[in-house]
Amino acid sequence: MADDFDIGRLDEVIHGRVRLGIMAFLSTAETADFATLKAKLELTDGNLSVHLRKLEDAGFVEVQKSFQDRRPVTRAKMTEAGREAFIAYLDAMAALVKG
Repeated sequence: MADDFDIGRLDEVIHGRVRLGIMAFLSTAETADFATLKAKLELTDGNLSVHLRKLEDAGFVEVQKSFQDRRPVTRAKMTEAGREAFIAYLDAMAALVKG
């Protein structure tokens, strides 16, 4: 029923195309390195960094920086709060579509 339509149920942090892509990728991968995310989502370094930071600030993603063979490596992983938020987002989308 159209009276039940509530666009406000969508999490704005996740809803952006890039952040949704990051969350979808991380939902099936335990961790992903920066280069993999960048390639899979076809993003620039700066664009990916900005969106990862927004997800990290929301507590949805944990970013870990380390070195491997003297080269910096950045890895991202979905947090439990992120997994819960992503599932809630998908449920809200499904509810909007079902109407």
